[in-house]
Amino acid sequence: MNPAAFDVIDGVPHYKLFIDGKWTDSSRNMLADDVNPATGEVFARTQQAGVEEVDAAIASAHAAQAKWGAAMVGEREAILLKTADVIVRRTPEIRDLLIEECGSVFSKALWEIDYVVDALRVAAGDARHVMGETMPMTMPGQISISVRKPLGVIAGIAPFNSPFLLSMKKIAYALAVGNAFILKPSEETPLSGAIIADLFDEAGLPAGLLNVVPGVPAEVGERLIADPRVKMITFTGSTRTGRHLAVQAATHLKRFTLEMGGKSPLIVLADADLDYAVDAAAFGVYLHQGQVCMASSKVIVEAPLFDAFAEKFKAKTAGIKVGDPRDPETVIGPLIRARQCDFIDGQLEDAKQKGAAIVYGGTHEGQFYQPTVLTGVTPEMRIYHEESFGPVVSLIRAEDSEDALRIANDTEYGLSAALITNDMQKALDLSMRLESGMVHVNDTTISDEPHVPFGGVKNSGFGREGGRYSLEELTEVKWVTLQMGKRQFPF
Repeated sequence: MNPAAFDVIDGVPHYKLFIDGKWTDSSRNMLADDVNPATGEVFARTQQAGVEEVDAAIASAHAAQAKWGAAMVGEREAILLKTADVIVRRTPEIRDLLIEECGSVFSKALWEIDYVVDALRVAAGDARHVMGETMPMTMPGQISISVRKPLGVIAGIAPFNSPFLLSMKKIAYALAVGNAFILKPSEETPLSGAIIADLFDEAGLPAGLLNVVPGVPAEVGERLIADPRVKMITFTGSTRTGRHLAVQAATHLKRFTLEMGGKSPLIVLADADLDYAVDAAAFGVYLHQGQVCMASSKVIVEAPLFDAFAEKFKAKTAGIKVGDPRDPETVIGPLIRARQCDFIDGQLEDAKQKGAAIVYGGTHEGQFYQPTVLTGVTPEMRIYHEESFGPVVSLIRAEDSEDALRIANDTEYGLSAALITNDMQKALDLSMRLESGMVHVNDTTISDEPHVPFGGVKNSGFGREGGRYSLEELTEVKWVTLQMGKRQFPF
């Protein structure tokens, strides 16, 4: 990290804000601790932006955007590609930060970095695909076209669980189409935002096009939403916060995209390969301690296969390694915060009192929650409906495929779903009727690519991210006509 990004006080680095291409001190004299969730130790502190700094970031982005929006596409493309190269070179540094700051296990941190490199390169290519169209007209001699123009200043609010990936996914496409960007990183992973600023700065991104302002979410978010120079809010996080942002953005007639929570079902039909289904479910449940919006938190198994599946899944779970996220063999590291353990404890206690059985796990040491398997879960229980955001799964018996579909759709969420079967006709039929923005056949619920329409329905999201879908969200259409010769007017 650039030494200008922080001061070391009493042995602890104090990180600054990144505004207008410079590492900047906050005027509000407020710091937030950055805590390693595996050890509970404060390893850094971050200055918190106030109104003055948010306003400075908006002004900087607004001033820089016009020139960037008019720049040749090759210039934008080159910056994105160079940033990808910088990331490849600095991978060990970024990996260690993700492990220390958000508890990513070794393999998940590397996967996140690889995805970001891919996303930057895909966005660079898509910068050349911001296209309009020609349209026929009824007026003699008139040519009619549409063009796409950048919106201007985009504000992004990022979550803690994949902070590098989910921030960069928004930033890369915003910059690719000619926008400027202001990032409000999660209060639990602010250094992931700082390192993104440092990477783009090293790659030569012109000053003002990316500003990073960690701070109190309500204060920073509401200031960004209220300012008319900010044309769009793009958010990833909880459904409760997303609903609030949507209302506020609509009040100001501001565009928004929301990627929110999920209770993503995996359906396993009776003809499925048992071992494969167990492996797919385990990955979907336990990746990043279950702190994934797409996590397979409800595994719905057709009755003839249920008992065998439950037995094998329990055995698979028993072999999952919990511990030090720096160990490449570790699968489950710490949850981001201690109160999440308390929340899951409450869900499990409620389920037990209402008749569910915990067949494995159900305990934690510090913020390390044991992988946990429940059976007998019913709609009367909180965990049937609520997102756990931890390594917890409900195994639910379905009488047949139609019953499995009913259970899968019995939720306010609709982000991702998956089903495992060798009956392709049934797979296609169920895929079309699952109330979900994404469906994966013979795979897990966790899947993402930089170019696909990522997003959900119901309370899981609004809008799509990725590829040409991001191009459409982050630009506005302008209609232009050209009259050849003189038009004949009626009066």
